[in-house]
Amino acid sequence: MGLYDDAVQLLTQLIEITSYSREESSTAEVIEEFFTARDIEVHKSGNNVWALAAPFDKNKPTIWLNSHHDTVKPNAGYTKDPFLASIEDGKLYGLGSNDAGGPLVSLIATFTHFYGQILPFNLIMIASAEEEISGKNGISSLINQLPPCELAIVGEPTLMNLAVAEKGLMVIDAKIYGKAGHAAREEGINALYLALDDLQKIRDFDFKRKSAFLGKTKVSATVIHSGQQHNVVPDLCEFVLDVRVTDAYTLEDALEELKESLSAELIPRSMRLQSSHVPVGHLILKVAEQLGLKTYGSPTLSDQALIPYPSVKIGPGDSARSHSADEYIYLNEIQTGIEGYLKILETYANMLTQTNLK
Repeated sequence: MGLYDDAVQLLTQLIEITSYSREESSTAEVIEEFFTARDIEVHKSGNNVWALAAPFDKNKPTIWLNSHHDTVKPNAGYTKDPFLASIEDGKLYGLGSNDAGGPLVSLIATFTHFYGQILPFNLIMIASAEEEISGKNGISSLINQLPPCELAIVGEPTLMNLAVAEKGLMVIDAKIYGKAGHAAREEGINALYLALDDLQKIRDFDFKRKSAFLGKTKVSATVIHSGQQHNVVPDLCEFVLDVRVTDAYTLEDALEELKESLSAELIPRSMRLQSSHVPVGHLILKVAEQLGLKTYGSPTLSDQALIPYPSVKIGPGDSARSHSADEYIYLNEIQTGIEGYLKILETYANMLTQTNLK
C-alpha cells in the first residue's frame, strides 16, 4: 500500500474508536501498532505516542511533527453515526476526520516516507493527547522528555495555508469590592456600580501594541455575578474576562496592561496558553516563500500554545468544519496534505544543506 492508502486506512480506524480528551488510550494503541507493524521503534507516554525517524544526532537540529488524536464529543446536530467512517461523494465522514484526523494521518504518512533516511535534521513524529482541552497530560507533558526543536510543524486543518502566528488565551477572574448596606437607605458602596466602571473600560479597551499577523489583542467580559438578595447592596461583584492575546504580547504583559487600567483584582486562571509566532528570518519562512504558501495569523488555539519553540500550523481540511455536525474531510485533501508536507520537509532539507555548505 502507498502512503495515501495507509493514511486513509489509519484514519478510518481512528474515526471508529472513541477518543474523547483523556479517553484516548485505544487510539494511542492503534497508532502504536501502526508504527510497530512497519518496524518503527515507537514510544508511549500516557496517551501520547512518538517516534524518531532515525537515531538521534545531537549535532543536527530537530523538527517535530505534531498533531492530536483526541476529539470533542459529537454535538446534537449529527445526522450520521459519528463513529462510522463512511465515504460519500469523495468525502470521508466521521468524528475527528477533519480535526485533526486528516492532518494527523498525513503527517504520519510523511514521517514513514522519511523513516530511515539520512536527513540534515532529526525528525520526530508526535501524536498527542488532550489537545482539545489543552490538558496537562498532552503535548506539554512531553516537553521535558523530548529534545528541543528548532521548528514544530503542528497539523491542524488550515486548507494547507501556513499559520505563522497564533493567538494565546488567558481567562481572568475579576473581583471588585464594595461595602454592604440596606438598599432602602443611603448605605454601603455598591460593588455592582463599581464594576460598571470597569466594564465600560473593558468594552472600549484598546491594547497599545498590535501584531502584523493577528491585529489587536482583545478582551471581552463574558460572565458576571453579584448580590444575593434584592434589599442588600452587594459588597462584591465578580466577573470573568476572556483575553485573546496576539504575538505582540506575552500573557504577563497583557495582564499588567489591564491591571494599570482596571480597579478590580485580576486573577488569571492559567498562564499556559501563550501566543506564538515564528521569528523573523526563520528558515521555514523562506520555505513558505519558495513554495508559494499563503501565510496568516490564526485566531484558534492548538498545541502551538503549549510548545515553547518556533512553530507553524498547517494541514489538510478546513477549520470551519471543526466541531461541526457530520464532520468530514475530502479524500483528495489527504493526498494534497501528504504531498504538501513532503514538499515542505524536502525544501527545508535542501535549504538547510545549502546553508551548512556555505
